[in-house]
Amino acid sequence: MAGPALPMDDRDGVIWYNGNLVPWREAKAHVLIHSLHYGNSVFEGERIYNGKVFKLREHSERLHKSANMLAYELPYSVEELDRATELVVKENKLDSGYVRPLAWRGAEVIGVSAIGTKVHVMIAAFPWGAYYGQKAIKLVTSRWKRPSPESSPAGSKAAGLYIICTLAKDEALAAGVQDALMHDYKGRLSEATGANLFLAINGELHTPTTETILNGITRQTVMELARKRGIKVVEREIWPDELAKASEVFLTGTAVEVQPVSAIDKQEFEVGPITQQMIADYSALVRS
Repeated sequence: MAGPALPMDDRDGVIWYNGNLVPWREAKAHVLIHSLHYGNSVFEGERIYNGKVFKLREHSERLHKSANMLAYELPYSVEELDRATELVVKENKLDSGYVRPLAWRGAEVIGVSAIGTKVHVMIAAFPWGAYYGQKAIKLVTSRWKRPSPESSPAGSKAAGLYIICTLAKDEALAAGVQDALMHDYKGRLSEATGANLFLAINGELHTPTTETILNGITRQTVMELARKRGIKVVEREIWPDELAKASEVFLTGTAVEVQPVSAIDKQEFEVGPITQQMIADYSALVRS
């Protein structure tokens, strides 16, 4: 994941931390927190447009859902998270940028069981531009597979689930492309390391089911925009050999927005009319 040039722990500004605004450099956690050792923190990624967070309520609700799927409750309501986010965006004087809420289990116990840990929450907001530097990106198929929903809480935006994403992304960058396309445990097309997948086939949009992926807020938004344009959207199992049927491929996500894909492995795709329309429609919506 590309980020700002400045180190994330050495910046001016404030972070909302357990109900209070604290100076950026003082927002710290102990090295023995449970989530650092066992990967059970949950987080969100949100975009700021014209000083407002796009679909803030949906993101705050999903943070609660993610925590619940990992068997804990957040100590702040959805409404409190919304207000805190608006405050931290305002205090950091951001007209555009990125918001990162995070919830984690504390250092009260160490060991596999998390019973007895206190839940902490922070919200940071900072400037951030385009996720990729290219108009259209290239992907390589990863050796890492999305696990079965019986093996992981796929609908949770949990930190531990991103281990294979980091491995896949770094291997893709080392191969000279911008990201990786992941298959799932059955060998079906799944998603990129941090974004959902869409294929344009015969004038329709096809996207994998949500069995093993996060049902992205941007994914849902783009599906709504496509249907408003009269474009049929099909959620189904999609297999790798079906890439040959696609005339266009793009990714969606809060960070990536609507991102054209020019190639997957050796197969090339155009940045065609459906992709261009979704880019335009999404850009207009988030800035409306």
